[in-house]
Amino acid sequence: MDTMRERFISVTSRELDEDPRLAVVLAEITMDGFRPAQRRHPDRVINVGIREQLLVGVGGGLALTGLRPVVHTFASFLVERPFEQVKLDFGHQGTGGVLVSASASYDWPAGGFTHMAPGDVALLDTLDGWTVHVPGHPDEAEALLRHAYAAGDDKVYVRLSQQSNAAPRPVDGLRMETVRGSGSGAGVVIAVGPLLDNVLAATQGLDVTVLYAPTVRPFDGAALRRAVGRGTADVVLVEPYLAGTSTAAAAEALADVPHRVLGLGVGRAELRRYGTMEEHTAAHGLDPRSLRERISGFLR
Repeated sequence: MDTMRERFISVTSRELDEDPRLAVVLAEITMDGFRPAQRRHPDRVINVGIREQLLVGVGGGLALTGLRPVVHTFASFLVERPFEQVKLDFGHQGTGGVLVSASASYDWPAGGFTHMAPGDVALLDTLDGWTVHVPGHPDEAEALLRHAYAAGDDKVYVRLSQQSNAAPRPVDGLRMETVRGSGSGAGVVIAVGPLLDNVLAATQGLDVTVLYAPTVRPFDGAALRRAVGRGTADVVLVEPYLAGTSTAAAAEALADVPHRVLGLGVGRAELRRYGTMEEHTAAHGLDPRSLRERISGFLR
């Protein structure tokens, strides 16, 4: 199976052939994958070199000309390093585009903390109007990328990861899906993107409803309200980025319902023994065994 990043290259290269409005802006990262597309479309596949602020600025400038820019690099270099350009060149200028990241929270541990961005979604939450997709499988990444490219002039962030669930789910870029329903309202667990398989393994045999969220902004509060039903609500959010990022959104959706919300995700402490991606998952308590302990303890 190809990775989400490989699928991004193939899907976007085809879209460049079909949509003359699409333009790709790169900062060396993934450039080799786009060389065939650049030969076909030298004016719409632009490599600015290792200059991430310029990367985003060029994307915003292309949007002002009427193009649909697709701006890509590692998450830490796409959202964190050029955050002022994201805020001004897209938000302040009122333009739209698609930011597509790679390497997510800790996908390449050998790169060190400079190549990790667990706070990217929380940072984008400080800005207005961004749609955020977090696919859990390369097939979902393809569907959500196509959805983003066709989204008029909207501002969209697609967060790609090396982590993947074993099988894709149907996604439309709009809503959460009920993957496992208890019907009792005993608890609701929301699994985001590539953590769905771990959540399903962790909650096997527990009396909980499991919702799957491949799109987290806008937050599908209606689906959460349906899942909790009437009475009190106990909700656990399991996100592959900074723990607690979506707890405020869940609390807002349940403002008229007595509720408790637990946010699980990547911790704030830097893990300086970089190890492997799987070791980071376990260290942050996002492996099935740790998740079962934490979810069961909260719902008990």
